[in-house]
Amino acid sequence: MPIPQNFADFDIENAGVTVWLFKKSGGAGGAAPVFTGRWIATTADLEVALKEAVVEARDTIEEVNPYSLLAQNNEASVLNIGTLETHADLIVAAAADALPQRKVRNLGHVQNTDFYVIRLTSGPNVLHAVRKTDASWRSNRRGNFIDVMFRDEGLELDVAPQFSLSKYVDFFILDDEILIKEKAKFESIVSYRQAHANDFVELQAEPLFAGLFTNLAQLVTFVGTNKIQLRRVCAIRQKAHYQDQAFMDRLRQHHAQYQLNLEFDANGLIQPTAETCADIITALLDHRLSSAFSENVYDVPDATRIN
Repeated sequence: MPIPQNFADFDIENAGVTVWLFKKSGGAGGAAPVFTGRWIATTADLEVALKEAVVEARDTIEEVNPYSLLAQNNEASVLNIGTLETHADLIVAAAADALPQRKVRNLGHVQNTDFYVIRLTSGPNVLHAVRKTDASWRSNRRGNFIDVMFRDEGLELDVAPQFSLSKYVDFFILDDEILIKEKAKFESIVSYRQAHANDFVELQAEPLFAGLFTNLAQLVTFVGTNKIQLRRVCAIRQKAHYQDQAFMDRLRQHHAQYQLNLEFDANGLIQPTAETCADIITALLDHRLSSAFSENVYDVPDATRIN
């Protein structure tokens, strides 16, 4: 997939800059998170440095791939998803107006910031570059350090609080698209992990899915709150192979041939155990494949159908 033209053409160098600091709350139980944002004054030199960092982050992108629960990107690619599929529109709305009452006025407004947004405006177009904060923004972590600066060939006490703005960008928001460089941080900011957890609860309640097993307890324990396993079981629901009777019949017939450690009872129901849960997930994802050329059997991280 090509890089969106409006993203490639966005005039970052001549854009206006506003930096927004966000604290996040809520987001549990499927509810939308609450993003509380304040804008902070910046110097001209800092604005130039921030724009250079955003340009550099954009210039590393060579390809765009669709976002999926199991998709991964590399240092030269991004994942693409629409804003309407996430809570990113709440970030855009919260950063829309730099009103005086929303300006940072004290240190408390800065400490414990969860993420920040570099908001770039070029004519009617707005680009948001989002980055999760590091430990320098945590008030409890700052208490563990003595801040110093190097000057005149020595160290001296620095009484001004120090915060780090990274040269990296976790994801970009432009119009109705999100371009994701750091998937885990994107999902953390927009509460995708909680959405996965809710999706798994709904999957367990589906009669067709629950009816495949003698008992779901072991599988639920195996998945737990692990973000990788939650993504995988949500992808199982999305792919819905378990709803295909022919797929399930072939799985019962051929699982041993594909070296899948599965156990079935006399009625053909899957019996999850601590030892078999990983292979149950692999099987229902259809991620155990055989090569017709080498005749080897492989696990794959994601499967893209080409016919």
